[in-house]
Amino acid sequence: MYLCREMKVLYIKHIAQLLGIQAWQVENCAELLADGCTVPFISRYRKERTGGLSDIEVAEVKHWADVFAEMEKRKAAILKSIGEQEKLTPQLQKQIEACVNASELEDLYLPYRPKRKTRATEAVRKGLQPLADILWSGKTARPEQDAQKYVKGEVQSVEEALQGARDIIAEKISETAAHRETLRQIYRTRRVCSKATKAADSPEGAKYRSYFNFSQPIAKIPSHNLLAMLRAQEEGFVKVEIDADGEKCGNKLYYDYCQAQGYPSRECGVQVREAVDDAWKRLLDPSITGEVLREAKEKADVESIQVFGENLRQLLLAPPVGQKRVMAIDPGFRTGCKVVCLDANGNLLEHDVIFPHPPVAKKIDAITKVADLVEKYSIEVIAIGSGTAGRETEDFVRKVGLPEEVKIFSVSEDGASVYSASEVGREEFPQYDVTVRGAVSIGRRLMDPLAELVKIDPKSLGVGQYQHDVDQGLLKEKLDNTVESCVNSVGVALNTASPYLLQYVSGIGPALSKAIVDYRTANGDFTAREQLKKVPRLGAKAYEQCAGFLRIPGAANPLDNSAVHPEAYHIVDRMARDLKVSTKELVGNAELCAKIKADDYVEGDFGLPTINDIIKELQKPGRDPREQAREFSFADDIRDIEDLHVGMELPGLVTNLTAFGAFVDIGLHDNGLIHASQMGVRGMAVPSKVLKLRQEVTVQVISVDVERNRIGLKLVK
Repeated sequence: MYLCREMKVLYIKHIAQLLGIQAWQVENCAELLADGCTVPFISRYRKERTGGLSDIEVAEVKHWADVFAEMEKRKAAILKSIGEQEKLTPQLQKQIEACVNASELEDLYLPYRPKRKTRATEAVRKGLQPLADILWSGKTARPEQDAQKYVKGEVQSVEEALQGARDIIAEKISETAAHRETLRQIYRTRRVCSKATKAADSPEGAKYRSYFNFSQPIAKIPSHNLLAMLRAQEEGFVKVEIDADGEKCGNKLYYDYCQAQGYPSRECGVQVREAVDDAWKRLLDPSITGEVLREAKEKADVESIQVFGENLRQLLLAPPVGQKRVMAIDPGFRTGCKVVCLDANGNLLEHDVIFPHPPVAKKIDAITKVADLVEKYSIEVIAIGSGTAGRETEDFVRKVGLPEEVKIFSVSEDGASVYSASEVGREEFPQYDVTVRGAVSIGRRLMDPLAELVKIDPKSLGVGQYQHDVDQGLLKEKLDNTVESCVNSVGVALNTASPYLLQYVSGIGPALSKAIVDYRTANGDFTAREQLKKVPRLGAKAYEQCAGFLRIPGAANPLDNSAVHPEAYHIVDRMARDLKVSTKELVGNAELCAKIKADDYVEGDFGLPTINDIIKELQKPGRDPREQAREFSFADDIRDIEDLHVGMELPGLVTNLTAFGAFVDIGLHDNGLIHASQMGVRGMAVPSKVLKLRQEVTVQVISVDVERNRIGLKLVK
């Protein structure tokens, strides 16, 4: 945040209030960010400076620091514009500089913003500004007589002169910051309503029928309702309004005018009141409605993006099966099932196609191929895509008679087709078609969901809500932060990671990730973190930011396979000397680690939080925080929505969490929905607080709509 001291303090205090943290935490965090430190590095290795802020909190500080840096640019442009008009007063400049709210800033600028032609500018051009000033002052008792003086040139009557003066007053009222904020406060307490348009009768509009006559307080409307309503308006099926009372708004504006100007003469009052009503109806109501709806949408965007971000976090941190030999099957009926075999590092060994299902139905041949490939490559796990023909293919594979130790998993296909047709997919497998790439993606995401899913646009992964309706810049920022957070919380194996995974490591990015892989290809595996310094263009700052998150299994120094940062190696060496053992003997020895007294090693920038982190890491160095994947089976007798009946209980997997409920895979083509009111808690639940993505649940069927393929569920356990 490169600002003068006064402005920096203003913004720091505001950010601290917004986030509920201390101003010194914000200031130190902002300084670290300005110094080129990344969010993961700050949250992990600079806890003393930030007071232990989490990566989410550090990311929020970064977001607001960026927002206010942009606001400073906007303020500079506004001050320049007003200054060039020779209308910038010391008081106005002070007001502008003190703004921390974008609406307030734009309100102050509104009277000075260059205008296109309006009724008021035309009236000013015709020379009616003095008459407007007379009426606004409220002193004259004969407005018509005063107006007679301006009946000349283009102004042909007294009424035309008065109308022009009222137009000027109406625009003045609509551009007054205090009046606009008064109305905003009123509108924020009102209801947002949607009414059907003529286009709503079309088949395309049927999905929005819930909003054809909808009303809810704008301060309380759930994010998914508002986003759906606004989408329906965008598509022309409803009209969205705020039910502000025009008469009450006019009364308030007129009262504020009287308080500021003094009560006008009765005759002037009539003219001003007419201008006030016109200002509300013609200028303020549309403008303030738009602003308050945008305000509400921004809030809804944040809520939806938070849901999406948390879902993505859970998806990326889903349990892996680890480095095992995998057979992956992308199921299909008519075109067959694409089969690939991968080694423990995810390299493609062989691919084939089997036809176990109608219409081709070469079942014996399919059984032979699967059994032979499992034996040939010593396959340990089988990943089967969950899309079309997924259940049928899983049934087939389970009946092949494979060794008992071979585990079978259903794997979500969401995004696999996107990857297979992407530039990343083509770059990894230029010699293979999209079907092979898609099957490889399914297998790899079972081995390590994080390493594979980072290659796919998060919006294609089937989680979140209304992601195409929210602020796309904010969404990208949140999702990038989430991916970066997940990658760095797990850590990355330096010698096996793809460039697509490496680019999310703190301080690296796309260019350096490619440079690392190129260096690794040319020189062989890294044997120590220090070797990173030999990578072209990887300077001291990048090394500082990335080193602690990169792992080298089997390195001569065991700390190179841990989350202990190289800058703290000397502390671990001292701990080992004090215990009279080698560093290698200390790392991973919980008994020895328990003897370490953290207070004895506090020095300089290494405070107790960092020392405690080091000791914790020494106990279980390089530990993957994720659980191990395990098999899951759906109900055998449920194959079609028509097999369901109300009251039956079924096993399921949570596939998506939204603000209004959880979607659950019960083994059918379409997922069922547990509404927020059916989660076993009093009132409306917050789904993300009750369930987690990929959680195994037992659900009860409470409704079945065969025509619309909708299944209502209730959470049992």
